[in-house]
Amino acid sequence: MVGAGLAAQNGILIKNGKALEIARDVNMIIFDKTGTLTKGEPVVTDIVEISNPLPRRQAGEFNILQIAASIEKNSEHPLAQAIVKKAIEKKIELLEVKNFQAIPGYGVSAELENKKIILGTKKLMADNQINPAVAEEKSAALENQGQTIMMLSFDGKIVGLIAVADTLKKYSKEAVKMLRQMGKQVAIITGDNQRVGQAIAKELGIDKVLAEVLPQEKSAEIKKLQEEGNIVAMVGDGINDAPALAQADLGIALGSGTDVAMETGEIVLIKDDLRDVVTAIDLSRYTLRKIKQNLFWAFFYNSIGIPIAAGVLYPLTGWLLNPAIAALAMAFSSVSVVSNTLLMKRYKPKNFSE
Repeated sequence: MVGAGLAAQNGILIKNGKALEIARDVNMIIFDKTGTLTKGEPVVTDIVEISNPLPRRQAGEFNILQIAASIEKNSEHPLAQAIVKKAIEKKIELLEVKNFQAIPGYGVSAELENKKIILGTKKLMADNQINPAVAEEKSAALENQGQTIMMLSFDGKIVGLIAVADTLKKYSKEAVKMLRQMGKQVAIITGDNQRVGQAIAKELGIDKVLAEVLPQEKSAEIKKLQEEGNIVAMVGDGINDAPALAQADLGIALGSGTDVAMETGEIVLIKDDLRDVVTAIDLSRYTLRKIKQNLFWAFFYNSIGIPIAAGVLYPLTGWLLNPAIAALAMAFSSVSVVSNTLLMKRYKPKNFSE
């Protein structure tokens, strides 16, 4: 109870005692990328024209962005909103598209002037028999910088690329560093391809990357790690993280995330500060250490008092334990346990160096 209260004072909501116990034993922490390690507020950084899809209109970036934004205005995905926002900033008039379709984890498609438009991942292009090789060199260069690339195809041909980047949260790198110092394995799980995932991981100092993982596949990835003998904590914030949070041995949700994620997670970080993951694990260790100390003192008095009360010393010394002394010892046992527990009030979260 005191441990959970201390957590609450530090902006960490621990829903049950089981979560507080498991946190100590976790050896692998999996972070969702978008919205957890990053701010979840992507911005368009680069627009690359491969060929002009609508020659009679203004050529160049304007055209690529106009088509992409015209499709994405129908989507609620953060990447889509970033593209539409960029078009609005440039005062670009959006076009009317038909037969819009979202392909979760891959991208979107629609029709413009009776031509099929697809905007999304390289795999989405390949699935639609569109060769992405023409844009491979340019996309690789941008992905190596940690940017997410969306390819735009018009009438079966790649016509442009849109690069979107999401900035890291303020304390992401620091939290990862502290977890590794505690001897924990840290991994990142993302729907982006391996190249983008590795670029973000390298910046954060993370070794393990689970890339190109669709939302519905996250829980399966967590299960694989558990089958390898790992005790896994999953840190996420979105609706699509909920199954993974439930599958993990310990689900940690961000207070800024969706209601579903917070309901599923056993620990909620109210302050949206990833350093609190470290605090939660450290507080778990501290609380369990206090529990063991309390058990020692409780059993210490009993292990001495009960044999004496039973007369083990009577044949040698004639001593029997007076009931008043037994009652006093029992009371002192309770006082020592409660006092030791209250010393937890002095707990301070680990210091984080900038």
